[in-house]
Amino acid sequence: MKIHAFRLTRGMDLKKSIEQYVVDKKIKSGVILSAVGCLYQVCLRTADGKTVKTINEDHEIVSATGTLSMDGCHIHVSLSDINLQTIGGHLKDNCLVNVTAEIVLAEFDEYEFSREFDESTGYKELVIKENNK
Repeated sequence: MKIHAFRLTRGMDLKKSIEQYVVDKKIKSGVILSAVGCLYQVCLRTADGKTVKTINEDHEIVSATGTLSMDGCHIHVSLSDINLQTIGGHLKDNCLVNVTAEIVLAEFDEYEFSREFDESTGYKELVIKENNK
């Protein structure tokens, strides 16, 4: 296992930046270990799998979790607003970093993750291949 850490600054897109980092570093399989920081624009897909909501208010990143591969990342986040109310959902493009976002990832040598379209769900779903050593 290899650990990666990087920092995003104001105006950077949280999802696009994580995905680009994964491609640039050629991470074939990984997970998010930690993500802290804040956003000034939030864009999340809700639990119905269809509705996307954009909120133009400051939110703290309370947590983030997800699987990472070079052909797609599946990330969920929990966020807290100025009143300490927490929301969460599927991370979409256009979640924009306010002051900072500190990201720590784990990369696995034992696996290769990919995403393939699954007709039963209508989404590209995770495919896990175990690497033989």
